[in-house]
Amino acid sequence: MKHTSHLKAELILVLVTIIAALGWIFSKEALIGLPPLFFMGVRFLVAGFVLFLVGQKFFRGMSWQGIRQACLVGVLFGITMMFWVTGLDQGSNLGVGAFITSLGVVLAPLVARFMFAERPPMSIWVALPFAIVGLGFLALNNGFNFEIAHFYFLGAALGSALQLNLLSRFSVRMHVLVLTAIQLFAAGAVLLGLSLLFEPLPHSISISVAGWFLASTLIASSLRFLLQTYGMSLTPVSHAAVIMNLEPVWTAIFAVFWFNEIMSAGQVFGCVLIFVAMLVSRWPQIRSILRRVRAA
Repeated sequence: MKHTSHLKAELILVLVTIIAALGWIFSKEALIGLPPLFFMGVRFLVAGFVLFLVGQKFFRGMSWQGIRQACLVGVLFGITMMFWVTGLDQGSNLGVGAFITSLGVVLAPLVARFMFAERPPMSIWVALPFAIVGLGFLALNNGFNFEIAHFYFLGAALGSALQLNLLSRFSVRMHVLVLTAIQLFAAGAVLLGLSLLFEPLPHSISISVAGWFLASTLIASSLRFLLQTYGMSLTPVSHAAVIMNLEPVWTAIFAVFWFNEIMSAGQVFGCVLIFVAMLVSRWPQIRSILRRVRAA
């Protein structure tokens, strides 16, 4: 029964990575008719409200300290998403952007080293050369020259690493659905506030853009986080962490079929190296999974 539960959870989490990858497609299409910060701000506020409606019972008895900590992480999440959506709006290759953004899992222990004097595991030092060389190959499409969007995606990866560190430090004691909803509310408020300050509001929205916005909000945000919460409740975090590495792979595949994106051989090799770096950085979790498989 336990094995069946784990298999069900892992299939759900694979579906989550597919939905997350589709979110890149939905968002890119929505940005055709919406300002980036406005799009993300409204998207997160609506998605957070949907999660609140679904999980109202989990919002009872929350401590103000927990709410403040969740809001702080949410503000950082909003800044991270500002970098991400700007890169998405200006970038020419979603697959490359997805692999650069995914470096957050490799950078997180390094950020902890500088912020909290924590010693990274040996797997991170082994993964780092793969990540650096991979980034180098991603820049070799037109000579050694990063697109400006690549720097935004790197900013998003660093923001993600900071967010992971704050979450682990705060140890916020609340249901993960509540934590996600508060983070979305805080991030949405930050992004919408920045949009009102720096972006012109759209005078009208076409039906197609509205459809992509709803898909981004209800499918790629609300449904994704609901499924992710449920899946992670059924399997060890180590399993979930490894499976979530599939998101950039799916994103690259979908971008090829949807936008006819083409990577050079060097960029493909760079993506492979970054994926290897992600797996190597997760080696302790992978080793734990392999032990359980052998024991079964």
